[in-house]
Amino acid sequence: MFQANQRRWWVPAFLFTLVLIFDQWSKFWVVENLGPTPLMRSIPIAGDLVRIVYWRNTGVAFGLFQNNSGFFSILALLISAGAVYAYVTRLPNQQVSVQISMGLILGGAIGNVIDRVRLGYVVDFIQVGWWPIFNI
Repeated sequence: MFQANQRRWWVPAFLFTLVLIFDQWSKFWVVENLGPTPLMRSIPIAGDLVRIVYWRNTGVAFGLFQNNSGFFSILALLISAGAVYAYVTRLPNQQVSVQISMGLILGGAIGNVIDRVRLGYVVDFIQVGWWPIFNI
């Protein structure tokens, strides 16, 4: 069994890696199968309620503040570094819920930074009703 001190790094690192791989794979799949075309294609998952679509997001959540990918890449990296610092120095990092949260949040944040650096935008693809399109 892992000691608590080892687990505080193993759990978030494992989840970070898992989320990052799934994030990048899912976005690659969406670009390859629904990528930029004159027609917006989609795949229904639950009728018209949940659909998989291809969407370029140069802003942040909900498409706000478009065309600022460089700024948001730097901001995401700074916030991620701050989260790791807080995890190490301030948060109750022996709690499994904190370890899980850290791995999931950092995996998604770094996945979006990779998109911004590589593509200049974040690939969003999950559409739920009228809610803005997002990714994992």
